[in-house]
Amino acid sequence: MAAFFTLACNTTIDYAKKYPHMVANADPVSAGMIEAEFDRIFSSKLNKVEIEVIFYPRLNAVALEFRYELIRYRQFWDEAARQQFAAALELYKADYAAQKLVDRYKKTRAIYGKVTGRTEWEAFKYTKTRVAYPVTELGYRFREEMPFFSTLMRSAREESDDTDNSQQLNSQQINMYFTRAQADDLVRLFDQSHLMGLLEEKASPKSDEPPAVNSYREFGDE
Repeated sequence: MAAFFTLACNTTIDYAKKYPHMVANADPVSAGMIEAEFDRIFSSKLNKVEIEVIFYPRLNAVALEFRYELIRYRQFWDEAARQQFAAALELYKADYAAQKLVDRYKKTRAIYGKVTGRTEWEAFKYTKTRVAYPVTELGYRFREEMPFFSTLMRSAREESDDTDNSQQLNSQQINMYFTRAQADDLVRLFDQSHLMGLLEEKASPKSDEPPAVNSYREFGDE
């Protein structure tokens, strides 16, 4: 498999320097859709939400894009974090099969480890995009009398911006809950070989198909 797909040759940007983890000089591509459960405001019930999974080749990162409490979020997972998610899920499955799961969330919310990643959020399409680097805990939680594999993205201070004098905010703490089938769906889309295969398909479009119009933003772009 080719390591790089050069889709923008006529440029003065040093992409290799700007994006040290780049696996392809290509625009973001949608990897698919998954579902996960979220806490519901003012309710003990869960709310099922559709999440778009978007691969950013220049970052070698996958963003989970979703709305939570009317805010649009992009939660980025680099390759190492995606591998850790998959490994954590296998540990959860083993504990599930061995009937070792306990209903003690303070103990189990990070039982399979932690990762640090980037999150972006904005209230409306054309408002400022805010950025933070929160820790996300990998574990499980009992909700509605059944266990879910879970991620808990902790709150983090917004990154400072010298060009903006507005007040710095904290990112929202967000729980995401997955059935084993839902988590399996995400692991399939997280897989590096699957993502690189999407780029091969994108680099070799059918002759009768119009070129795709990129609508995604990459952090660091003007």
